[in-house]
Amino acid sequence: MNNAHALSCIIVDDEAISRETLENYVQKYCDGVEVKALCENVEEGLSAIQTYQPDIVFLDIEMPYGDGFDLLDRVPHINFDVVFITAFSNYAIRALNMSATYYILKPVDIEELVTAVDKIKQKRLVADHASNETSIQSKVLLDNLKLANGQLQRIVLPQLTGFIVIAVSDIVYAQADDNYSVIHLKNGQKHVVSKTLKFFDDILSELGFMRIHKSHLINTSEIKEYRKGKTGQVQLSDGTWLDVSAQKKKGFLELFSR
Repeated sequence: MNNAHALSCIIVDDEAISRETLENYVQKYCDGVEVKALCENVEEGLSAIQTYQPDIVFLDIEMPYGDGFDLLDRVPHINFDVVFITAFSNYAIRALNMSATYYILKPVDIEELVTAVDKIKQKRLVADHASNETSIQSKVLLDNLKLANGQLQRIVLPQLTGFIVIAVSDIVYAQADDNYSVIHLKNGQKHVVSKTLKFFDDILSELGFMRIHKSHLINTSEIKEYRKGKTGQVQLSDGTWLDVSAQKKKGFLELFSR
């Protein structure tokens, strides 16, 4: 977040009246949100993103000379929340697949706009809280929870209210969710953690865990069955079936041919 007390945003829409109406709504009804730029096409939007590094991009989809998806495809690293605002409902699935925070149909409903902004505020509040304790928890994780033979036996999972400590052997698999990870345990519990899957891959790969897909890191001790195919599928002890990506398939099969 650019400011501890305010969120910055830009509005990208080819229709002047839509830009101005939304700007008015944001200024009047969305406390703590500052409009930095009004943009009428993809190029102006890209320039404004680079200049202002906004927290939120309110983005129209259908525009001349490139649509909203084109804009997102050209951003090297999306570190802002996207709220699609469009007159067309047929883009909803694609918008959600692009990790949009919200999808609002024109004409903009003020309550829906406020809901979208509140959702972003809450999401960032949780992320900030976790970030403030990351260095402490990481130090505990890496320095203080190593037991027999120096091997990591337990792991810290940051939570909004603090952290929990679990046995590494209790993890069935970890699943990527943008910049978060969902840790699935043998007892059926799931814990959402504000760390990337790569973080867990780096510390667990030498402890019997394997990345079988960009979205999944599994405990190989929990494998029950494998089904071959173009990609392949693996079943884990909790009954979950997960895809083995084509890129990871060779390494996965080599695990069982040693």
